This record gives sequence, structure tokens and C-alpha cells, in this order.
Amino acid sequence: MKRLTGIAIGGFLAGLLLLANTVVTIHPKLATDAVSKDPDDPAIWVHRGDPNRSLILGTNKTPVPGGALLVFGLDGKIRQTISGIDRPNNVDVEYGFKLQGKRTDIAVRTERLRKRLRIFAVAPDGSKLEDLSPQGLPVFAGQSGEQAAPMGVALYRRPKDGAIFAIVSRKEGPPDGYLWQYRLQDDGTGKVAARKVREFGRFSGAGEIEAVAIDDELGYAYYADEGDGIHKWHADPDHPEAARELSHFGKDGFQADREGIAIYVLPGGKGYIVCTDQFAGSSEYRVYRREGEPGKPHDHSTVRKVFRGGADSTDGIEISSAALGPQFPNGLMAAMNSGGRNFLIFSWEDIAKTGEPQLQMRHAKRLAL
Repeated sequence: MKRLTGIAIGGFLAGLLLLANTVVTIHPKLATDAVSKDPDDPAIWVHRGDPNRSLILGTNKTPVPGGALLVFGLDGKIRQTISGIDRPNNVDVEYGFKLQGKRTDIAVRTERLRKRLRIFAVAPDGSKLEDLSPQGLPVFAGQSGEQAAPMGVALYRRPKDGAIFAIVSRKEGPPDGYLWQYRLQDDGTGKVAARKVREFGRFSGAGEIEAVAIDDELGYAYYADEGDGIHKWHADPDHPEAARELSHFGKDGFQADREGIAIYVLPGGKGYIVCTDQFAGSSEYRVYRREGEPGKPHDHSTVRKVFRGGADSTDGIEISSAALGPQFPNGLMAAMNSGGRNFLIFSWEDIAKTGEPQLQMRHAKRLAL
């Protein structure tokens, strides 16, 4: 058998990295109905009994009266509009919040101009969302101006006890403690209360921090420092190393702001972290291994794939690896599309199979590079 020299091995690895940075073009399966003004961030709620009835939530980022939470079906059609929200930015979904002794799925969104969170219960059949916090939950107490204005939000459900936390970013913040974390709890009247549990997160000072994503299973929080990179911390505020940053990656290769982050989950702690490179016209999405490199679970430095799909100036993205009907047997990615004032929906199967390198899928065997 022919042996590879050190030079040959180096050239082979360099070729793989070059391949991984070749931009692949993916075509969306569909586009949602347009919002009236300015879409920002999507979230996905999975109907566990009938995945075809799952929902995509999206924000219309404008002051009242136009500011709204939009609920779409998997066909992209608007099912519900919850208006009267004062410049919402991001939204996230979590499952099994304990409210009056019952488990309730919730959607949480930021309301930037009123400096608060809004909480909505998702009906078990997905038929509607109901407001659990009409007065809102104030955040960033004691701060002023844009340092008190919430932007991003991501929810974490702690596996050991089911406690649910909201990690919130803001329009402006200090070099340390840019993110604040709140525990969400039943206030005893059927509504939700928020108790601050920590401040964390380094900030470069370049741009802002909006996009936050949580890996519930592995217990990690990721956020995009727009002009600097992607940061990784423990999501559990009670973790012995909660005050230590675990990784800082995605520092090179981006040509625009680092924006939306989402996670594609595979069994055994594997999968992918996807982050937006916010191009006008056709944003790109850079893919990293969720599990890191062999023996280095916090080394996410190598880009595994770069793809684009025609979405303009993407802010938020969201990904589900659940089988969501015949169009999305391996899950989907929703991406904000500024020019169309809507969200583009991509099949993960198309993302994984188109071009090289090919990626793994949850419900079909596929080798990963």
C-alpha cells in the first residue's frame, strides 16, 4: 500500500478544508406568507403526535400597532397573528413548562421598546397561542437606554429537573455580562414570573449580540458576537464552570455580520452548529461540528460546509431535526428573508445532500466529513 508523505497528507487536508469552504447553493422548499413590515427571527414548535401539524413562529419587528408574533403552518400560510407588541425581535420555544401542575409548551419573545419578555402558551393541538404575560416580564432592571433593550432570547430546559431558563441579549452591553439569564416559574396565579440568576458573556465591542442558541441535551449556550466570533458557555447557571467561556470560534472566514445560530441534533451528542454570514442578496450559512473534534469537544474551529439559499440579509434562523412530514423527512431550517419580508424554509435533506461535503441526517444514513 502506498504511504502518504507528510506533504501529501498536508495537501490532502488542505484540500478538504478548501472543499468545505466552497459555497453550495440550496433551493428553498417554500416561502412563508409575507409579514407587513420587517421579519426578524423564526422558531419551530414540533407537534409530537402529528408532526405535519407543527408550527413555525416568526416576528414582525416594528413598533405598535404593527409589531406582531406570526404563527405559520408547515405550508407557510399564516395561522394566527398576535399583534400589539412593541418592536419584537427574537422568539424561542421550549417544551414542558410547569404551570398550575400541568406541562405547557411555551413561546417567549422579546419586546424591545417596552424592555420586557412576553410569554405565550402553545395549545397542545397547535391550534393557537395564548398570552400568559399580558403585562410582560421586565428585564435588565437598573440598566438604561439601549443597554436595557432586549433583542435575542433563547430558552434552556435543564435535563436534571426540567427547570426552564431564558437567556436574553440586548441592543448594547458591556465587555462582560452582556447576557442576562432568568429562571421562568409559575407565579401561583397561572401566569409566569422571571427571576434573574446570572449575568455572563464576553463582548468584543464590535457590532452587537443578538443571536443566541441553546443545546438542551448537552447543556451549552452559543451566541454570535457580530464582528468577532461565536462564543460557547455552559447553559446551566449552577454548573461549577458556569463563569468560564468554553470556546470562541468562527473568528475567520465571515465577510459580514455573524447573525442567527441554530443546532441540528443527531444521536450520541453529534450534529451541527449553523451560523449566518449576513450577506445582502443571498446570506451564507457556515456549518460546524456540534461534537467538536476527536478528544476536543469544545473545538469547533473547522468549517464543515458553507451554503446559501437566496435569503436576503438573514437575521434569525432556526433548525429542527425532527421528521416533519413528507417534505421535511429529516427536518428543516427556517431563515429570515429581508427582501421578501418572509421566511424561507429549507429541507435539511437538501442541505445535507447537495454538493460536497455531504452531512449526516437524523433519519437516514449519511457519512459526515
